[in-house]
Amino acid sequence: MAEMKVELCGVELDNPVIPASGTFGYGYEFAELYDINVLGTFSFKGTTKDPRFGNPTPRIAECSAGMINAVGLQNPGVEKVISEELPKLKKCFHKKVMANVSGFSVEDYAYTCERLDKCEEVGWLEVNVSCPNVHGGGMSFGTDPKAAAEVTRAVKKVTTKPVIVKLSPNVTDIVSIAKACEDAGADGVSLINTLLGMRIDLKTKKPVIANKMGGFSGAAIFPVAVRMVYQVAKAVSIPVVGMGGVSSAEDVIEMMLAGATAVEVGAANLVDPFICRDIIRDLPEVMKKYKINALKEIIGGCL
Repeated sequence: MAEMKVELCGVELDNPVIPASGTFGYGYEFAELYDINVLGTFSFKGTTKDPRFGNPTPRIAECSAGMINAVGLQNPGVEKVISEELPKLKKCFHKKVMANVSGFSVEDYAYTCERLDKCEEVGWLEVNVSCPNVHGGGMSFGTDPKAAAEVTRAVKKVTTKPVIVKLSPNVTDIVSIAKACEDAGADGVSLINTLLGMRIDLKTKKPVIANKMGGFSGAAIFPVAVRMVYQVAKAVSIPVVGMGGVSSAEDVIEMMLAGATAVEVGAANLVDPFICRDIIRDLPEVMKKYKINALKEIIGGCL
């Protein structure tokens, strides 16, 4: 029988498949479609200290083998997430959830993480220092090793649960940033967030989205993600969560061979809301095909 369990920062998952933040809401929306308890866990919508309306519309642009989004971290703020969203989630999801956190200052990150750390439902804090769709925060922390380390240290001081820092691919050397986060106390890293992209409307000669540029995701970025996961996993001793263009059980296996302990699925959720359920269903057959008995045995197995 195929063994799909893995351990992420000391917490056991039934399988390594995790819907990525921003593509799965707060979970209960998808629970109307299928039993989301089949998931390893999921990373809920990026949460900030204060409520955010997000960026002006239009915020989405389709691309070949992907999409560009500039939603801009629209969310109700951490207090409402705790008082309204998590109680609704608890009714339909009976595992620990990954809390995705963004901020506009080190103090913002620390405050939001400290509040979510106290929530019973939260198993990990995924600290997003890599969002390309906001000004003055997000990615500005994730493109500099010192800034990423400063956020990591501040969050670790006020939390007890595993801290996973989500890294940006929009850098020259992602390894140096991953190592800086590890040295600052991160329990894991997740990568990659979206690449910075842009589309232009030929009729109007203006950018397709109001923000001009946004995060490019989808199958087209998968090779870049595999490469960066491989590089980072070779350089750090903490767990790596791989993501970026994942849309099949085969992709999950490839990410794990590159060094990922668990694998997040992002844009594919927006195309097919059942994709994570189906990947989990398909994994045992794919494991059998490639003579894999236990997924935890192939982590970093690329020769």
